[in-house]
Amino acid sequence: MTLLNSIRAGLFLTAALIAGPLAALELKETPGLDSSLPPVAERIPAEPLIVDLEAKGRETGTHGGSIDTLIGRAKDVRLINVWGYARLVGYNEELELVPDILKDVTVEDGRIFTLQTRKGHKWSDGHPFGAEDIRYYFEDVVSNEMLNPAGLPPFLEVNGKGPVFEVLDETTVRFTWDDPNPLFLPELAKARPPFIYRPAHYLKQFHEKYGDPEFITSEAEKVKARSWAPLHNKKDDMYNAQNVDMPSLQPWVRKRGDSDLRFVLERNPYYHRVDTAGQQLPYLDEVIMTVADGKLIPAKAQAGESNLQARNLNFADITVLKKGEKQNDYTTALWANTKGSEISILPNLTVKDPVWRELLRDTRFRHALSLAIDRKLLNRVLFFGLGKPGNDTVLPASPLYKVEYTNKWAEYDPEQANALLDEIGLTERNDDGIRLMPDGRPLEIIVETAGEEQVQDDALELVTEMWGEVGVELFPKPSQRDNMRERAITGQLVMSVWWGFENGIPTSEMPPEDYAPVHGDRFSWNAWGDYYETGGEGGEKPDWEPAERLMELYNSWLTSRTAEERTKIWEEMLQIHADETIHIGLVSSVPQPVVIKEVGNVPLEGIYGWDPGAHFGIHRMDEFYKAK
Repeated sequence: MTLLNSIRAGLFLTAALIAGPLAALELKETPGLDSSLPPVAERIPAEPLIVDLEAKGRETGTHGGSIDTLIGRAKDVRLINVWGYARLVGYNEELELVPDILKDVTVEDGRIFTLQTRKGHKWSDGHPFGAEDIRYYFEDVVSNEMLNPAGLPPFLEVNGKGPVFEVLDETTVRFTWDDPNPLFLPELAKARPPFIYRPAHYLKQFHEKYGDPEFITSEAEKVKARSWAPLHNKKDDMYNAQNVDMPSLQPWVRKRGDSDLRFVLERNPYYHRVDTAGQQLPYLDEVIMTVADGKLIPAKAQAGESNLQARNLNFADITVLKKGEKQNDYTTALWANTKGSEISILPNLTVKDPVWRELLRDTRFRHALSLAIDRKLLNRVLFFGLGKPGNDTVLPASPLYKVEYTNKWAEYDPEQANALLDEIGLTERNDDGIRLMPDGRPLEIIVETAGEEQVQDDALELVTEMWGEVGVELFPKPSQRDNMRERAITGQLVMSVWWGFENGIPTSEMPPEDYAPVHGDRFSWNAWGDYYETGGEGGEKPDWEPAERLMELYNSWLTSRTAEERTKIWEEMLQIHADETIHIGLVSSVPQPVVIKEVGNVPLEGIYGWDPGAHFGIHRMDEFYKAK
């Protein structure tokens, strides 16, 4: 299904639910709400998004109650804006982009985007939400050099040019680019989206164009801001949930700033979604997030201290969590992790050392290292056989998946690995049986790790033995992610271990940014990514044919008009990765434990990832309810 068709399908569904049933829908008041609030009919949009839970295989929930969850850091309170996942457009569980906050989206020629908000939709403080809030973002925030000196972000530019922006009426805006912009809508659906709307009625008081100068000066002094711009940026907090005065469109809102250890997120009484029984979502009154030592969260979850927990839990915790189910009355669901690989070894193709650079860019060398790894053994030892041995690539849940992408050059074959290393010319060995590099140095690979995941260290211990059997010595080097990034920037990093591709379930409509050297924070090709991000002012221009082709394909995706074009681009990029073994993935599809205690409508089988997924977001946490 194309992006446009998927949007139209979503709109048709919404219209079908609204056209007849809304008029006959008997709206129900939410128990326990402040009696001074308007009735529900005046709080929801004139055309709300109506959710048919039975059609989704879920139960119609009941209002009320709170759930507890644990977070490892105070700043993780921002996850409420991830899990709530109210987006202009968002992904459903079929990975289709569909309208959510927006009533309607139309796309013409891949470059003209008309967005229609819902008439009568309101912010969490009861003020109207509409075209003015999108206009304020585009004209007064992102286009303002004082607030955004870096200029328009990439998703708002095509070939270096921004869009023509128009307000068509109080609920409708239009963005028009000269050329196609397939990046635009997927960006709006991210776990951390750009939020191309702002509560204009609230933020204008801090903007030099609209606010009272004396008020702005006074407010700036309170937060030690030097001018109106840093004051505005501090108040403009759509994601971090630090400004308790900031109105929101999310299902739960932080309204109290009285604690940095326990955060109470309260229901948004003006939320735009209702169920077919006439109940306004979310069902839950509150989500309570309590800060705890991340290392203790698995034990606390086992003790029944969390109603809904996936954060700070991993595969190694499953056995312990299962043991506590009966005593503490919870269920440990196992969701599908959406990373391309649970563990991935990353050769740095832009390392400074010329000998290492030539060797790591030799496809035969990467193939040999991959073939020397017994992934089935790793899977049995580390994951009890529950993962899937193979490359760091897309998973079966992706419509782009091909078995070849997973298996190519990933079968255990030490004999072929030895033959490839001999073919390269690495035939000389020292007294310990370790091959010698072309300059006479022992073939000793330092693989750096951030020290954040014990399973990565355990995997390297096993891979050390396997590579040793073909004359390659591996030295794990515990480090920290900031040090690793610095060493990648300076070109000192030779190889690292990390998680696999963040998005292992892409569709053709999602940008292939992880699979091309377009980000400078990637350990595989920092210098190339830096070159792209800085427009050639930093880093190094790609000078390796596969990287050059990946860049060409990525740029072609950015100007593509059809889903067919984008599918072909994705397929070629994935084939390059399979052919070249750019990442040496080990095991994928390792289950993610999710503890569920007294919460209804949480799926026992689901996907768990950041983009797409937003952790709980794609499963619509606003539909979860407290099971009495």
